[in-house]
Amino acid sequence: MARNCSSMMSPTSSSVPALLAVHSHHLAAAALVAATLLLLLAGGCHGAPLKAHFYRRSCPAAEAVVRDIVLARVAADPAALPAKLLRLFFHDCFVRGCDASVLIDSTPGGGAAEKDAAPNASLGGFDVIDTVKAVLEAVCPGTVSCADIVALAARDAVSFQFGRDLWDVQLGRRDGVVSRASEALASVPSPSDNFTALEARFAAKGLDVKDLVILSGAHTIGVAHCNTFAARLSGGSGPSSGAADPALNAAYAAQLRARCGPAAAAANNNATAVPMDPGSPARFDAHYYVNLKLGRGLFASDAALLADRRAAGMIHRLTRRDHFLQEFRNAVRKMGRVGVLTGERGEVRRHCRAVNTR
Repeated sequence: MARNCSSMMSPTSSSVPALLAVHSHHLAAAALVAATLLLLLAGGCHGAPLKAHFYRRSCPAAEAVVRDIVLARVAADPAALPAKLLRLFFHDCFVRGCDASVLIDSTPGGGAAEKDAAPNASLGGFDVIDTVKAVLEAVCPGTVSCADIVALAARDAVSFQFGRDLWDVQLGRRDGVVSRASEALASVPSPSDNFTALEARFAAKGLDVKDLVILSGAHTIGVAHCNTFAARLSGGSGPSSGAADPALNAAYAAQLRARCGPAAAAANNNATAVPMDPGSPARFDAHYYVNLKLGRGLFASDAALLADRRAAGMIHRLTRRDHFLQEFRNAVRKMGRVGVLTGERGEVRRHCRAVNTR
C-alpha cells in the first residue's frame, strides 16, 4: 500500500539530539533507530498514492475518451474484446506491477520484451490501447499514462454488458521503462500451475488466496487455445475415451477432444479455441464457479482451486452472481495497485509501445 508521506515528520534539530542523548550502553540501539529513520525519510515516500479522478485538472476528458473509444470497439466485438482487455491488465500487473510494461515492443538491441514471452503470445487489445493513447496525446500531450489507460480499458470493456461501471479505477500510475520476456515467464500464472505454484505467484504480488480464487473468476469470459490445456486430455482418439486428468469431467473431456483432437494433436493445436466458461462464455457472471464444481474447469489451474481446502470453501458462495461481482470489484482494485509507479518514478510514455527517448 502507498505510504502517507504527509504523516512522516522530518527530525528537527532538537529532536535528533534528544533521540541520541541516551545512556552509553543504549548508543548502538539509538544508532540503529536513527539509521532506520534516515532510510524511511530518504526512500520510503517515492510517490503519491493512486486516487480517483487523478486527471480532473490536467486532462478532464481523459476518462471519457477512454470510455468512448473502448465501448465503441466492444460494441463491434462484444464476445472477445472484454476478455482480451481484462487479460491484458492482469498480465501487465503480474510483471513489475501495473506499469504498462506488457505494451512495450521488443527491439533489436534490447532483447525480447514481455509481450513476446510464451504466456503473452495470445494477448490482444493492443490496437485499442494505441488508439486511445493517440487521441489522448492529441488532447493532453504527455499527461495520461499507458498504465492508467490499460486499467480503465479493462474496467470499461467488462462493464459494457452491464451499462454501468462494475468497479472504480483509481489513477495516477506511471509507465515503466523495462520490459523483459524472462520476467513474464517467471511471474505470469500458468494454466498448468498447481495450487502451490498459484499461491506463490499471487503472494509475490501481495495477493492472497481469496484474491486468487476471485480473480480466477475472470475465466468466465474468453476463450483458450487447445494447446494450453492439452495435457489434461487422454491420448485416446475416440470421443468416449476417459480423461487423463481425473479432476476433469469425463463428458466435458470428450467434448474438448471432439474440438481439439486427442492430447497429442491438441498439444500442437494453437488455432482452435474453446470457451473457458462453457454455457456462458460471453457473460461476466458467476457461472465459472458452477462449472468448476462440476469438474468443467478448463485449465489445470482452475481445477487446482478445488484441491485446497481454503479455496474450495469459497467457491460455493461465489456461485451467486451478486456476491461474485462484489468480491471481484474488491479484488481487481487491489490487483490494480500492485507495484505501481507514482510521483517521479517511471514516465508517461508518448507511445505505449516504446519508452521515451530523451
